[in-house]
Amino acid sequence: MTHFFHIDDLSQQRAEKSKLYLEFLRIPAMSAGVYVLPEGGTDPQKPHREDEMYYVVRGRARMQVGSEQAGVRTGSVIFVEAELEHRFYDIEEELEVLVFFAPAEQE
Repeated sequence: MTHFFHIDDLSQQRAEKSKLYLEFLRIPAMSAGVYVLPEGGTDPQKPHREDEMYYVVRGRARMQVGSEQAGVRTGSVIFVEAELEHRFYDIEEELEVLVFFAPAEQE
């Protein structure tokens, strides 16, 4: 098991796979990944069965969590309860976020 990660390496791995999301850690208690949405893009995600935490590495957008809405930018931390509707929108700059699920995201 790898214990150390660097965001640049993870971003490159994700880009090489041409996917929006790259999971880089999975243990029973949690999973983690890198999620990237392009400027002007659409966030296709749906509510998850797990609680999740986002950390915005770079970029700028707005986010809806339930009935709350707020701008997010580099350094923003967002918590989303399991099963709650949420999405990024009005993506002004390519958005790269670290995503943590607890327990691990069910596939």
